[in-house]
Amino acid sequence: MDTYGGRRTQAERDAVTVEIGYALCSAAFAAAVLFGAVAGPALLFGLTGGVRAAPVGAGAVSAVVVFSVRVVSVLVRFPRGGQPSQPGRTRPDS
Repeated sequence: MDTYGGRRTQAERDAVTVEIGYALCSAAFAAAVLFGAVAGPALLFGLTGGVRAAPVGAGAVSAVVVFSVRVVSVLVRFPRGGQPSQPGRTRPDS
């Protein structure tokens, strides 16, 4: 995006779309793995009542937290300015 509030190019919009998709997919995967690790044994062994509710609840809460943190951390790292066409060059005529 232009530094003075100009419009984004199609490439910049595409890059943002891909980054959002990556953030959501990687966060969903991380949350699912964490939920499975925490709540999986309770579901696998067929526990009932409060014994089952505690790990499932803890797994759900921690999965939501991990999902949120992952999405925010990926999107915060995304560069706001455009990438230089020739990294390492400091002047356009060099």
